[in-house]
Amino acid sequence: MTSIIITGGAGFIGSHVVRLFVNKYPEYRIINVDKLTYAGNLANLKDIEDKPNYRFVKADICDFDTIYALMQEEHVTGVIHLAAESHVDRSIKDPFTFARTNVLGTLSMLQAAKLYWESLPEKYEGKRFYHISTDEVYGALELTHPEGVTPPFTTKASSAHHEAYGEEFFLETTKYNPHSPYSASKASSDHFVRAFHDTYGMPTIVTNCSNNYGPYQFPEKLIPLFINNIRHRKPLPVYGKGENVRDWLYVEDHARAIDLIFHKGTIAETYNIGGFNEWKNIDIIKVVINTVDRLLGRQEGEDMDLITYVTDRAGHDLRYAIDSRKLQAELGWEPSLQFEEGIEKTVRWYLDNQAWMDNITSGEYEKYYEDMYAERPSCD
Repeated sequence: MTSIIITGGAGFIGSHVVRLFVNKYPEYRIINVDKLTYAGNLANLKDIEDKPNYRFVKADICDFDTIYALMQEEHVTGVIHLAAESHVDRSIKDPFTFARTNVLGTLSMLQAAKLYWESLPEKYEGKRFYHISTDEVYGALELTHPEGVTPPFTTKASSAHHEAYGEEFFLETTKYNPHSPYSASKASSDHFVRAFHDTYGMPTIVTNCSNNYGPYQFPEKLIPLFINNIRHRKPLPVYGKGENVRDWLYVEDHARAIDLIFHKGTIAETYNIGGFNEWKNIDIIKVVINTVDRLLGRQEGEDMDLITYVTDRAGHDLRYAIDSRKLQAELGWEPSLQFEEGIEKTVRWYLDNQAWMDNITSGEYEKYYEDMYAERPSCD
């Protein structure tokens, strides 16, 4: 029986991956391992919590003994490793937590899988360790066309790269050059995954993905934070002039890519996953404002005056841009949604699920927000 541990499955991306695998593969056993830190929320998975092929285990990925025992108990054949600390601002404030979870936690998962799989008669045959990483490990790209650029509203993955902001893109072979404690911790974890393949022959795959957006994202990140702030007419803090450029991908398209790569990707390969969808922060903020205003019955653009420019983040990378053509050419994946569709679905979801948002932004989370955003706004 295929038995898969998905780490971080109560988080934003992880919950979409868990839901996809539980519903699409009823013959699989899906074990969701999550520590349930502030960003983990089992309410994200209420619709599948009673499925017979699903199990939730509250555990810390750094707890090697627990993870190794779970591997043995569930006869695990695959790992999809998403659990990570991921907020750059928090990594600047507390780099130790990021090193522990992202580096030592990944090492714990790798070692537990290695020891269990090597104890079996077939060893690594039919096994797979899939590690999800970020485009931030590559560093930053130049913004060579900073002025007078129209946002790429209709860019599709099947078309040539949109070169509005620059001609250079992150490839799978791009040299690592992390600039924040977060990206440094993810770069280190990537190296450990590849080292376990090269040293022990473990069947590993690494993917590096661009910024995700969509339902169930914890509201410390740009889009859900700003949707909620617009709803309550609170300030929208923007770093610098909002000129930083990011490539955006709808989360369900990322989940589909993970499914495809887990089943058909080549062992020891790296695949970049991106949306072919670059936006300056300030442009995406204006789209979010217009969309929220329209769906709330306000005059479109009415809340533009909520934008508040603040001192830029330390070491803030100017531009990320993923080249996904390898994944497209080898496995046939491309994003299913253009950005206008994705942002419309996303805003509608948050407005239709205000109870979910209110539950998070009240009580114990409220104090967290006060501490986090008093001086550190979220801009990606």
